Amino acid sequence: MAVDETLRTRVGAWIADDPDPETQSEAAALLQAADAGDGASETELRDAFGGRLAFGTAGLRAELGPGPARMNRVVVSQTSAGFAAFLIQRAAMGEASTPPSVVIGYDARVNSDVFARDAAEVMAGAGLAVTLLPEPLPTPVTAFAVRHLGVSAGVMVTASHNPPRDNGYKVYLGDADAGSQIVPPADADIATQIVLAAELPCAALPRSNDFTIAGNDVRDAYVAHAAAALIEGWGASVPDRESHEQREPLRITYTAMHGVGSAVARQLFTAVGLPEVTIVPEQDQPDGSFPTVAFPNPEEPGALDLAFRTARETGAHLVVAHDPDADRLAIALPDPTCEDGYRRLTGNELGLLLGWRAAERARGRAEAAGVAPAGALACTIVSSPALGAVAKHYGLSYAETLSGFKWVSRVPELIFGFEEAIGYLTHPEVVRDKDGVLASADAIAMALDCHHDGMTVWQLLDEASMTFGHFASTQVVVRLTSMAEVATLAEWVRENPPSEFGGVAVSAVHDLRQPGVAEVPANVLSYDLADGSRVMIRPSGTEPKLKVYIDTFSDQGSLAERQTAAGDALGIVEAAVRDYLGGASA
Repeated sequence: MAVDETLRTRVGAWIADDPDPETQSEAAALLQAADAGDGASETELRDAFGGRLAFGTAGLRAELGPGPARMNRVVVSQTSAGFAAFLIQRAAMGEASTPPSVVIGYDARVNSDVFARDAAEVMAGAGLAVTLLPEPLPTPVTAFAVRHLGVSAGVMVTASHNPPRDNGYKVYLGDADAGSQIVPPADADIATQIVLAAELPCAALPRSNDFTIAGNDVRDAYVAHAAAALIEGWGASVPDRESHEQREPLRITYTAMHGVGSAVARQLFTAVGLPEVTIVPEQDQPDGSFPTVAFPNPEEPGALDLAFRTARETGAHLVVAHDPDADRLAIALPDPTCEDGYRRLTGNELGLLLGWRAAERARGRAEAAGVAPAGALACTIVSSPALGAVAKHYGLSYAETLSGFKWVSRVPELIFGFEEAIGYLTHPEVVRDKDGVLASADAIAMALDCHHDGMTVWQLLDEASMTFGHFASTQVVVRLTSMAEVATLAEWVRENPPSEFGGVAVSAVHDLRQPGVAEVPANVLSYDLADGSRVMIRPSGTEPKLKVYIDTFSDQGSLAERQTAAGDALGIVEAAVRDYLGGASA
């Protein structure tokens, strides 16, 4: 059956306007196959050309390909024109410098460099002062550059840890936003301008090569500022502490997961005197095809297999892993009970430990100044509430925000923030976003301190359980084929609310989509249980998944008793959640 004329006209107009021969050919091939009766090709055409890729607080993120619902040069050019118009409007209202300015960074994914160049040309053509970073660099470097260069905004071309065929467009604002990601209503205002820009043919968007390509000064400035913050926080350089010990050196395995973190991370480690790392050679160089991993995310099963192999070969005490744009961090430690010999800490476990170190730093600063500790610890609502116990113990403020570092970074007096999805903001004075590079240096220093004291990081976690109570967490992830299916399942949950999980009554329900429940309405449902446990359900913002976050707690008895009580409760609630969600398909 032939493609209907409306869709055919839309695809034809796209092909005529597309400056990229590759996506032109892809669109033409899909159209030809659909005309020949290939139902899958027709479905792909309708998905790619049936609507526009929505611009939100996370910017854009989608699979590469032709059409307004995919990531390609046309969409990136239109988005850049719309964002430029927003910034010009912002400057006219006195909310940004005139002329407005932008720094553009990119990672090593397929077409990231091409998209960054398109963004630079279009935004320069609109009259903005544009600085393009000179090479693929970590997302935190771009976030840092917004404040360091004093520009109005930042653009980072990345899809972070998404599958290999994805790419994205992430936005930061300078001036009063201080280099944080956008939040409402800026996202809607930008989206409006993008729609207006898309009314013009791509070829009609003004372009200019009158922009600056930065040298290595931005990268070096990031490392210098990060190093200064780390050393100030530690109070003394790590090598000085190490030189007084006779223990064997801390052996570290590092993987960049085919991303852009390795060079900058190792430059920072050297600058602060951390031990040299052993790289995973197959994953150290940037490669947008990600040949050794199906999903380039340290959280995914199998993603750390090569890192664990290298760690076993070298007898590593610590495994450090970045995601492809190095804004996330995972660490793993020897564990003889695991088949691979190593176990990765959860995002909540590492968040607790790094938050504890931040609280210790705050107390040290306060004691030196003769004042009470000040500052705030923050995490997203779906992260473990353990950080709240740390804040209470140290007399610090505590905040739980909506998911996303766009919210975490804006908490007043923030000294540390994290999200359970292995994202950590350890030094807000340097970067107002999650930063896997800075966090990895702090994590290595933590492991080094433990090593010098003759203990393991596992034992440090046990100490935390006795100090703050034992918190247990897990996730249930329902993977679906589309974001629409995820939205439908979330609505089923609303229409069929649970009254209990595993025999424990639901004592309170919080629907964050209702006005006034959260700072900004969000598609999140939270259930407090009568025994103090918590269940949160929300759709993923970037992938077709429904995520369920479960937290339990015990502060009674010995370490073993606390671990058993929280763990048993966790297992019961998890099984009940799976049974409950299974009812949606019954």
